[in-house]
Amino acid sequence: MEQQQVVIAGGGPVGLWLAAELRLGGISVTVVEERAGIDGRSKALTVHPRTIEVLASRGAHRPFLDEGLPIPGGHFAMLDDRLDFQALDTPFPYTLALPQARTEELLQERALALGARIVRGHRLTGFTEHPDAVTVQVTGPEGPYEIRASYVVGCDGTRSTVRTAAGIDFPGTPSTVLGWLGDVTLDRPPRPGFSAFTLRGGVMVAPLPGDRFRVVGVSPDSLTTQRPGDLTLDELRQKTLAVTGDDFGMRDPSWLSRFGNATRLAATYRRGRVLLAGDAAHQHFPAGGVGMNVGIQDAHNLGWKLAATLNGWAPDGLLDTYHRERHPVGAQLTEHSRAQTALMTTFTPEGLDLRAVLNQLIATLPELNRALAERLTALAVTFPHPDPTAHPLTGTRATDLAFTGTDDTLFTLLPPDAHLLLDLTADRTLDDRALRGLTVRTGTLEEPPDAWTGVRAALIRPDGHIAWAGTDRDDTTLRAAADRAIATVHRATPRQRTTDSPAPDGR
Repeated sequence: MEQQQVVIAGGGPVGLWLAAELRLGGISVTVVEERAGIDGRSKALTVHPRTIEVLASRGAHRPFLDEGLPIPGGHFAMLDDRLDFQALDTPFPYTLALPQARTEELLQERALALGARIVRGHRLTGFTEHPDAVTVQVTGPEGPYEIRASYVVGCDGTRSTVRTAAGIDFPGTPSTVLGWLGDVTLDRPPRPGFSAFTLRGGVMVAPLPGDRFRVVGVSPDSLTTQRPGDLTLDELRQKTLAVTGDDFGMRDPSWLSRFGNATRLAATYRRGRVLLAGDAAHQHFPAGGVGMNVGIQDAHNLGWKLAATLNGWAPDGLLDTYHRERHPVGAQLTEHSRAQTALMTTFTPEGLDLRAVLNQLIATLPELNRALAERLTALAVTFPHPDPTAHPLTGTRATDLAFTGTDDTLFTLLPPDAHLLLDLTADRTLDDRALRGLTVRTGTLEEPPDAWTGVRAALIRPDGHIAWAGTDRDDTTLRAAADRAIATVHRATPRQRTTDSPAPDGR
């Protein structure tokens, strides 16, 4: 029987990013994917700012920046006034238009380069959980076989075999809306960022590589629980013409599809040695292009915690925090998707007036525009801390801080398999506290953000969220506070890594 520390079901973006994260922690992993190859029909087209930050924190963002088309905003419910990403506190104040198929290719190359094992054309059919392991059943071209692993993770979509076999409930609401899309050539493409919404429906047009376009929309006949036959080019043309008055010279479709608004959220993201991420944990209407991004961010939260658990430095209960932190994010995702669906399917004069009011508010209230943009892009995600007296930075994502006298930034320094202790004191007060699972960086911040005023030390998790920030002016008190913070996130281990040790991926 094969032996692996982790088996991942599903070789899409979520499973591939998780595999890479585990390999950075030295964990052996097999990805089991039913598809023989990457599907050229890209469900997702958008890489959001927080996801680019995630990639950048591992030095993996350059190919995405080189190939993706930056778009300085996003839509909320197809409203005319778009959300402005340019004012967001991130080095990447834009989305990248990049087909999911190419995203998968890039992530697969990375996972393989890091030593992940990926088996395509193989299907996970079930598993048996034991007190100390999981026996995973797989069927491949040569027949059935088994893999013994410490954990199994379901990244296998809304119909997840892993979730079903684990007996994890997937409650929610059934589909009542059927959107439609087509990837086509347009002889008369509209202006960039085109969208239209009338009593006859809503249509958006997005660019694709190769001078092609995605036409996507909803219409009054989308409000149905009955699924009609396959979408045809003629139907897509007529729906688009009804809303916009033009079919833009539509021809040569490579993909025509319908999609529903069934909305569900897994009751738990962890049950014993079974975990869920991505669409296996949450299903929703694809409003705002957030689904793949939230899934990759799930994997980013889970990867280091699972590696730390297997490597022995995780404190008791660390793996349980995956559900506690990511399940509320999934709940907000489903809430926002339902809200946008309601706004996108109000084909009445009253509905158009509601949209007009919200358009005006987004256009004239920068704080509302920014709040919606931060939520859509996941830059606002914060993990609550149980101590109400903790510094306000605690639980927030750390921005890409710059350090005086060096080209290093936080994203280039962040280790994937250890917490980063930032010692910002002038006399290197904390530089002797390197442990297994903890590395120390001393220095001073260049133009620190307002939120960092007075901060003399901070503990940054491998996923870039802040575990602790200290402002004590007395060095003895600061050291004691740092030790208490470290004790909550690290099992006692021998001292191992020094201040100048490189990150495990060589950066």
